[in-house]
Amino acid sequence: MPEFDYTFKKQYDKSKHVRASIREVDISHKHAIEICNAIKGMKLEKAKEYLEKVVAKEIPVPFRHYHTKVGHRSELKGKNAFPAGRYPVKAAREILRLLANLEANSEYKGMDLDRVTIIHACAYPGVKIRKFMPRAFGRGSARFNTLTHVELVASEK
Repeated sequence: MPEFDYTFKKQYDKSKHVRASIREVDISHKHAIEICNAIKGMKLEKAKEYLEKVVAKEIPVPFRHYHTKVGHRSELKGKNAFPAGRYPVKAAREILRLLANLEANSEYKGMDLDRVTIIHACAYPGVKIRKFMPRAFGRGSARFNTLTHVELVASEK
């Protein structure tokens, strides 16, 4: 089993921060990065409501970094003037599970859940799983599946 470490190490203080992570989950790392950028700075309850609306396809996630060939959404035009967006349901479900874990961790530490704010959210690619797809004439094409790591750190503000 590999040992993982958090990217938020230098500023981390056990008394005022709470953190949670999921490792090697089978979601798109590009979608996870965009969701993390969207929920960073939100209160915990607001982030949970936001991701529940994304899963229900009511609110799109703005795609700021990976926006090549991404369709524009009319819901995003007036808010932040960045119209490209999608509804990454699978990644939103996994990050919603991670938010529930973060909420449980903050409750265990005795924090006020109404004041818990996400101060650090990051996602990055993990292990690549290599598979082969059979092709004609006895050949095979390589197919890679990239797993994702997601980390959240919150504090009481």
